[in-house]
Amino acid sequence: MKFLEVISVPVSNQEASKQFYLTIGFEVIIEAPMGDGNTWIQLGIPGQATSISLVTWFTQMQPGGLAGVVIKTEDIEKDVAELKAKGVNIQDIDPTPWGKFATFYDPDGNSFVLREGE
Repeated sequence: MKFLEVISVPVSNQEASKQFYLTIGFEVIIEAPMGDGNTWIQLGIPGQATSISLVTWFTQMQPGGLAGVVIKTEDIEKDVAELKAKGVNIQDIDPTPWGKFATFYDPDGNSFVLREGE
């Protein structure tokens, strides 16, 4: 094994979710029809190996059911301010002895955690 390649993010509307992730700085890696009316939409943070796929076809994964995906940041104050300016639902920074954290939510309520620290 080498690394986590794709994390499935359960969403209710792929297009609305895609626009959200593009707004916060992700880029489209692949967008292609899969058949049966499904579309593969894979996005990632520029220059990073791990990406996300916006999924609607896994019945066991309900929109908003993803939590705790951690995104490393070098400047959490700057990133939180930028996300707030873009209208992102993000919590205040939680300073802990093991790092600073701020949780944000996509339109379906899936949560991601910004983390600054070693």
